[in-house]
Amino acid sequence: MMPLMAHAHTAREKARLLREAERVCAAAGEQFTPLRRQVFELLTQAHAPAKAYDLLAKLGGDAKPPTIYRTLEFLMKLGLVHRIESLNAFVACDVGACGRSTIFLICDRCGHAEEFDAGHALVDLGEAAARDGFEIKRTMIEATGLCAECKAA
Repeated sequence: MMPLMAHAHTAREKARLLREAERVCAAAGEQFTPLRRQVFELLTQAHAPAKAYDLLAKLGGDAKPPTIYRTLEFLMKLGLVHRIESLNAFVACDVGACGRSTIFLICDRCGHAEEFDAGHALVDLGEAAARDGFEIKRTMIEATGLCAECKAA
């Protein structure tokens, strides 16, 4: 299982993610508005999943909670952002990764979340669902524990 993306830390990776986000929006016939760009940039800069109200605080200005939630919903719809249910927090994802099965390894101590493509790990689940006539659209698994750095500390 190879990681798709830990959070973007380099300027090069952030620039690539922004270009891809612009491309995805244009391909969908959608606008990558300044607000959408700003929220996406904040998520690419985060070292751990970010809560909506934390993003709202960083936006400042006149932004209100419904605005941030609509923006996050838009970014999730286009596959640019994941919502980690157990944390009620959001992470930027590698473009296209949201459409596949995903596993998040979430550190209980530092909060870092690492994303993995779970395609091969979920073959049995897919086969079992198909036998029951169930069509899986998307799967997200969240596993918690300690990352290597926290474990070593």
